[in-house]
Amino acid sequence: MTHGAVVRFAAAAALLFFVALCTASGFAQAPFYQGKTITVVAGTAPGGIGDNRVKSLAPYLRKYIPGNPTIVVEYMDGGGGRQVGNHMARNARPDGLTIGAFSSSVISMNILRESGVMYDVDKFLYLGSPESTSHLVFYTRKDAGLGNLEKLRAAVGVRVGARPVGHSAYTAARLFAYYLGLKDPRFIPGYAAPELDVALLRGEVDARANTSASVWQRNPDWLEKGLMDFHAALEVPKGVKPPRFAHIPEIESFAKSDKEIRLLTMSRTFRITGSPYVMPPGTPKERVETVQDAMRKALKDPDFLREYRKVVGEDADPLMPEELAKAIRDTPRDAELIEIYKTLSGPAALPAR
Repeated sequence: MTHGAVVRFAAAAALLFFVALCTASGFAQAPFYQGKTITVVAGTAPGGIGDNRVKSLAPYLRKYIPGNPTIVVEYMDGGGGRQVGNHMARNARPDGLTIGAFSSSVISMNILRESGVMYDVDKFLYLGSPESTSHLVFYTRKDAGLGNLEKLRAAVGVRVGARPVGHSAYTAARLFAYYLGLKDPRFIPGYAAPELDVALLRGEVDARANTSASVWQRNPDWLEKGLMDFHAALEVPKGVKPPRFAHIPEIESFAKSDKEIRLLTMSRTFRITGSPYVMPPGTPKERVETVQDAMRKALKDPDFLREYRKVVGEDADPLMPEELAKAIRDTPRDAELIEIYKTLSGPAALPAR
């Protein structure tokens, strides 16, 4: 073989090697999620507002995960959140292809040491939540004659309407009564949310707690026409004033001790976690980080924010992965606070202060 032929052969071989190397490198760098399917296990039933929250986010999560995997939703409603929490901790494969979409009750039930809970919230890998702001207000009907805190505290046996025992809105009503120092309040549970509005207007109950957003969206005339007297608010998160209710006192101003402040911190955390998205313990770090990054981008996408408002009926207020994990990690866990909170959530008399 002549010298020129050798040179040409060597050049051709080098070119073939370079092409092969680039091709192999291209295959090696194909995104993990390309051509795969992610299952979002939602702790809700199909068709409700929880389902709407999940479905509004899924297309945008797919958009930002490299490889644009298919995303399907599997429903696992049951046990107040225990079923989906237990599944994600004990049965979900930690391969990066399963995401849990929780309600905040999944977090609170573990911290409150409820029966049937077989998961540890500190071991889940958090991706974020599309909602975190959930201010509460406590109010009475105008014709009850309880227009200021002095009159409210002096009245005996104020009838406080509420959702069923154990519901977060029931606990909220009792939390306000506890901190405001109501005298022997009568709690009347079992109402659905719209029924409570009617019960107030009919005079069947005197007071209730509700989210500030619900009051304004469903009954703006209660503010505009002064049909209700608003007494106190619970800021969630703390330091963010509820729109249109910034003038009423925050419930923490009525706390008498550090213990009572920490109890409110616990209550806020149970609300601020919103609808947490998680991956199961043991999921590879690089896959968790990939989905966390996609979640950050999805939750900031203006198109997602518009879609969420359209299908859910309220604005998203995202909590990013590290913020969600920190809120849960910093939740007080001491036994005394847990027992007080469980008493507030149950049918027994309010605890002594």
